[in-house]
Formats: sequence, C-alpha cells, structure tokens
Amino acid sequence: MQKSFGTLPSGEAATLYTISGGRLRAAITDYGATLVSLWVDGVDVVLGYDDVNGYAENDGFLGAVVGRNANRIKNAQFELDGRTVKLTPNEGSNNLHSGPNPFNTRFWSLDEVSENSVRFLLASPDGDQGFPGKAVVSVSYILDSNDTLRIVYDGISNKDTVFNFTNHAYFNLAGEGHPEKAMDQTLMLPARFFTPDDAENIPTGELRSVIGTPFDFRTAKPLSQDIGADYEPLHLQGGYDHNFEVFTAPCAILTDPESGRSMALSTDCPGVQVYTANFLDVIGKNGTHYHKRSGVCLETQFYPDSVNHPEWQQPFTKAGEPYHSVTKFKF
Repeated sequence: MQKSFGTLPSGEAATLYTISGGRLRAAITDYGATLVSLWVDGVDVVLGYDDVNGYAENDGFLGAVVGRNANRIKNAQFELDGRTVKLTPNEGSNNLHSGPNPFNTRFWSLDEVSENSVRFLLASPDGDQGFPGKAVVSVSYILDSNDTLRIVYDGISNKDTVFNFTNHAYFNLAGEGHPEKAMDQTLMLPARFFTPDDAENIPTGELRSVIGTPFDFRTAKPLSQDIGADYEPLHLQGGYDHNFEVFTAPCAILTDPESGRSMALSTDCPGVQVYTANFLDVIGKNGTHYHKRSGVCLETQFYPDSVNHPEWQQPFTKAGEPYHSVTKFKF
C-alpha cells in the first residue's frame, strides 16, 4: 500500500509505503528511505514524525538510513589508496554520519515493492560528501513470515570507497507514544568489550572489558539501571552512546517488561552502537514530545572512526566489488 506523505516547501512530494508480514507492519518513505513506523501486534515501536516535513528537519536522524559512513571520523579525514580523503567537519573538527547533505535528506528511487518488501536505490556521484567513487546503493526492508524485519544494504562503486551503512531507528517497545517508559526497557548484550570515547565522542582506540563497569549488559538489565553511574564514559557522552563488539547472534535483545514485547538483533557487522537518545528534544507523531532518553538506537556498523584504526575491521570496499550487509530484528 502506498499513500502521500506530504510535500516539502520545494514542492517535492514524498510517498509512504506500507508492507506487512506475520505480526509486523512497517511504513517506509522514499524520502531518505526512512523507517517511519514499525508495528508489532498493532503497536508502533519506533519514534518518528507525521509527515515528510518532520524528517526534513530531522536533527535526531529518526529512522534514518545513514551512509556512506555511519558514526564519526576523527578530524573529518582518513587515508585511502595513498591519499588523504577530506570530508566536511560537522561536529567540532570531526565528521558525523558523513556530514552535510546526508542520505536521509534525499529522495531515493523506488526499485521494487511487494506486499512484504520494498527496495530503494540512490545514485551517489564521485566526490559525494568527499567520498571517492561513483556509487549506486540500495536499501531493502523485508518482513519475513517469522516476525523479522530484515534491512539489507547493497552498494557498488567504480573507485575504492567507504561503505558503512546503518539504520538510526529509535526503539521504544512500550510504544512510541510512551516516552516515559523507554528507559524501563531491558537490554542484553553478550559483548565482552566496548570502545571508550574521548570528550569529542571519538574512540580512544582502547577495547575495554565490560566486566565491573556500567557497560556490562551480559545479563539483561533496565537501560536506566546504571545510566547515571559515576563513570567517566557515561559522563562524557551524557549516557550511553558507545560501540560494543558483535561476536555472536543475537548480538542484542531488547525487552519491554510491561508488555513482554521483545526484539532480538542480529547482524554481519562487527559493532553495534547503543545510543540512549541523550540529546533528543523534538515533537514527533501525534504531537508526542520525544525528550531525552525517549528511545534507544541499536546501530549496527563498523567501529566508529575505524578508517583511522587499521587494527580494526575496515569499511573499505574495492572498486567494482559488491558490498552486501544484512541486519535482522526478530520480534
């Protein structure tokens, strides 16, 4: 099913596509290939806006597809093929989510749509946001019969480049209209270590054990339990906004204790960024005020600033080689 999703001041009109599968329904717009809603047994569990104009002013990246590079790059530059690739700083001296003119503020072309899936394409020219290579990327949303949302990312470039995509959905399994309950959700992460950041949100390079820290989610606990602990990484970021290792599936399980609703996350990416909406302050669907800590993002990706840490798994894709990545959310 498709319907109008509003018109921007420029006159460009957005379309909203609704797909269904099992207990799930999802709504995705061609503006940014953005995940607008995800209903589980009729309850919408992702934060969002009522129409395209909210997403055009989307400072919080609600439901956004982020690329070509998710997360941060120190000093907005890195080395590739013997030359320095320079991006635009947009968070102090660093680059966040690829910088200005992000993918989530562009219209994507509809490639395929069916009852349970939709696929969008985006052409990204050579030098787009500073990244080398003329690229074509795609994002597919697929609702499987086993109550799973699959997000599939594909890309190919005519030059060596960076492909490191994620989805920036904010989840509240109590329902997006209940922001006060978001931090009651319990999170289980089998991760053995996380990557601490400096005061500019850039990883220090340390892989720190979670043992004995507020970052130990190996046994499920409420997000609120240790978020206010006297621990420097939490002070620096105002809460959780950190990358954890991924080494098993599922790599995270999020649960709403009141309804019993749960979501198991699996990915082929090496990391998952847990972000507790520490600075969110927007008016969302039905006039709901999404304030600080109204949801949690579980962003599957390469480690932040991995382009400047050769000891970590790298997000570089060779010219002419296809990039393919899958993240699954099972309810």
